[in-house]
Amino acid sequence: MQALELLAPARNKEIGIAAIDCGADAVYIAGPDFGARKAAGNSFEDIAELCTYAHRFGVRIFVTFNTLWRDGEEEEAHAQLLRAQDAGADAFIIREPRIAAWDDITIPIHASTQCAIRDVERARLFESLGCERIILERELSLAQIREICAAVSCEVECFVHGALCVGYSGECRLSEYIDGRSADRGECIQACRSLYDLVDGDGHVLVRGKALLSLKDFNLKGRLEELADAGVCSFKIEGRLKNASYVKNVVRDYSLALDALVAKYPERYRRASWGEVTGGFTPDTAKTFNRGYTELFLDGKRGKWSSMDAPKSMGEAVGTVQRIRRTPGQGMQFSVKPLQRGLELHNGDGFAIATADGVTGFRGDVCEGLQVRCKDVPDLREGMTLYRNISAAFEKILDTQTCRREIPVRLSVRVHGKYVLDVHAVTQDGREVLSPFHTDVETAENRERAEAMLREQLGKRSGVYRFSVDELLVETAGGKLPLLSAATLNGIRRLVAEDLDSVPVERRFRVKPGMTNNMPGMTKECHSERSEESVLLRSKYCIRYELGLCPKHQGAKPPQELFLVNNGRRLALRFDCAACEMTVNAI
Repeated sequence: MQALELLAPARNKEIGIAAIDCGADAVYIAGPDFGARKAAGNSFEDIAELCTYAHRFGVRIFVTFNTLWRDGEEEEAHAQLLRAQDAGADAFIIREPRIAAWDDITIPIHASTQCAIRDVERARLFESLGCERIILERELSLAQIREICAAVSCEVECFVHGALCVGYSGECRLSEYIDGRSADRGECIQACRSLYDLVDGDGHVLVRGKALLSLKDFNLKGRLEELADAGVCSFKIEGRLKNASYVKNVVRDYSLALDALVAKYPERYRRASWGEVTGGFTPDTAKTFNRGYTELFLDGKRGKWSSMDAPKSMGEAVGTVQRIRRTPGQGMQFSVKPLQRGLELHNGDGFAIATADGVTGFRGDVCEGLQVRCKDVPDLREGMTLYRNISAAFEKILDTQTCRREIPVRLSVRVHGKYVLDVHAVTQDGREVLSPFHTDVETAENRERAEAMLREQLGKRSGVYRFSVDELLVETAGGKLPLLSAATLNGIRRLVAEDLDSVPVERRFRVKPGMTNNMPGMTKECHSERSEESVLLRSKYCIRYELGLCPKHQGAKPPQELFLVNNGRRLALRFDCAACEMTVNAI
């Protein structure tokens, strides 16, 4: 039976715990350094606390070490790897292949998406070097994913949701070229979200002030079954810089989708962790940060992938702007003609409009019915489409209606002798304890009432455990039961929970026979090769196709030369139609 894993991002310990509570099977997080998001570092103490919480549910914690090292950093990186391992980490997501050559790194290693794995040859390379898991590029088709999964025996992980880099992972030098801050060091300035003019070789401006390199966000929730059938076992959500509400909403949405897949094929799939999520909220990924959604190249076909008009989150289109009234010094007021019936606006809602300069956002200070009062927004005009990118009501629900993750426990209670209670507890994950309790109380006159009290009080929650009494066996004379108070039974239940907590949780590594992290020949040679020095990024995305200028697929006759221009800086575009790829080049 194949275990399916939902892998969630965590900027910090608190977000990691929230992701677990919402149904994540694994969480990836960075230590103090060497993670590919410099603004998302964490102490080893926090990682240890997160591991302790996660392991109660069989959730695994992966620590990211996916930057390239500078000379002299190897010793410090090694020391941090050992500290993360001692803190309870279950695997490392790596970029530097030298990590796998160290004997004292004993937990599994996963080849990061920055390793540029997008074909069978490279997938086999990292498997042969000892990687238990490979993380694929996001620009692959389902057919390519299936081919790679069939060609390797290691685990395969795919991104299914979140922001998309325009260039192939691990091969983008645009940020470093423009500002000196390297994406390989976790310092990307997201130059792909900047505004550019598109200029031809004669200096004619074809497109002015658009985010021509900005892509929509990934969303493959509707394709999980196909990915699992292809051989993918881990479904990854991007977002180690995202806030708690984003992570909770997306994780809950995908967790429910995986639950539905498991319910559809119960003999084929199971979730990779245990515990059941109760309570909480109804997720809606349209209400959290997104630039619009795309499935990218999954079907092996090109589509409209760009978010060039809205490189920031636009949110949901809610209506059109009407009857604007501006009062000098007091802001403005306008009404909204809703696109659908039942639209409700709330104080603090965040709105966005598309303007010539991109996206203008503002907050509705007071929302009454379909009337909005706010600070003056000079670009707002009547007839514009109004988007809501922050729903104050939904954010409140995410904050207050929290999910609870519990481990189901079956209890069998045997009453014998002079009212000795043997409580046998078995958790969903197979841990079990036998806890005896000796009582010295009176006999219950009403057995039915005493039994109902026993079942009710023992069948409640304690900590992360949700108990249920499966069997009650009475072996005393006349089938009598002791007269136990609710407080006594609650104390018994809490002690059983403590006994279960004392049983070690099995740390489940799936190291394949013959695979080891101590493989020879682990050198820098596995880094993705850069083409000529002038190539800043290589991409499956193509500006010519996006604008209807593709000679191969659209029969167009584009200018021979195209350039991106931003604040006087020119970048040359090159097109490899045989490979169906575009490069952005330094001049």
